[in-house]
Amino acid sequence: MSGLLPEGEDLRRAVRWVSEHLQENPGQPLGKLVQEAVFKFDLSPRDADFLIDFYHKARAGE
Repeated sequence: MSGLLPEGEDLRRAVRWVSEHLQENPGQPLGKLVQEAVFKFDLSPRDADFLIDFYHKARAGE
C-alpha cells in the first residue's frame, strides 16, 4: 500500500493498527475498523476520511 503517507503520529499508528487487523482477518468490514481506529487514536474527521480513502484505494489496487 504505497502512496501518500499520512501526517501525524496518531494517524500513522491508526494505519498500522488497521493494516494489522486486516492482515489477521481480511474480510473484516472496513468501516467498522476505521471507526474503531478513530476512537482509539482520537483522530479528526479529516483523518478518518484519509483512512477510508487510503484503504478503499488499496483494496481497489490503485
